Amino acid sequence: MKKLTIAFLIITLFMPKQSNAQSNGAAGAIAVGAGLLAIGAGIAAMEDMKERAELTATQWVLANHPELNSFSLKTLDFNGKKTKDMSSTSVISFKIQEFSPTDNPTLDGKKQILLAFTSYGWISDQGIDFNKVNWYLIDSTEWLNMMVAYAKVASKEKNETVLKDVLNNGLVVNKGIKAKGKTEIPFFKLEGDMYLVTDYSSEMKLVYNEKTLGIFLKDTGNLVQMARAAVIDTHEFFFLTK
Repeated sequence: MKKLTIAFLIITLFMPKQSNAQSNGAAGAIAVGAGLLAIGAGIAAMEDMKERAELTATQWVLANHPELNSFSLKTLDFNGKKTKDMSSTSVISFKIQEFSPTDNPTLDGKKQILLAFTSYGWISDQGIDFNKVNWYLIDSTEWLNMMVAYAKVASKEKNETVLKDVLNNGLVVNKGIKAKGKTEIPFFKLEGDMYLVTDYSSEMKLVYNEKTLGIFLKDTGNLVQMARAAVIDTHEFFFLTK
């Protein structure tokens, strides 16, 4: 849908007005054609990047997790970074699910998410440099623990049992944890330059800022704010889909 919207806007931008002379109309038609070619090239380049990213993610899994012998790997969010986040990193998430080998297998095994945090300069006119990527493979238990830790620092609720119960049946959105059509656990209202931080693990800190989940990577010193859609997609994959 986003691709079609962008294409429509560009076509509208270059479309000649009815009041223009025929010569202007011809020039406009050429501009439209050039615009369509640019759109097609851009979409093709994006799809090529996604395919290369999936291939690299698969290679990382094969090299680092030999216990995974039958699995599906697909891109969940190609750019899960918050749009106005100006840090030097981005994050790509891949959904992984195991299955039993058979004809027309069903994806019914263990689910995991592979997070790929990219560093400055990971993409250029020379292509993608996946040496500038930090990989984190997490399962539903780890994700739930992360969301509990995040919710504890972002809200007044400190009871982990209560938080886990709500999270198992709800979603983390900008204003809090939403379940059954309403906000069950509201998050604090903060100014844009205020941060609440929890030291989650030896690898990362979780940050609440501007109603957004931030992940600070200790190894690289980079902070990335995950887009709301990326957080929701991950949570739904683990807890709200079969």
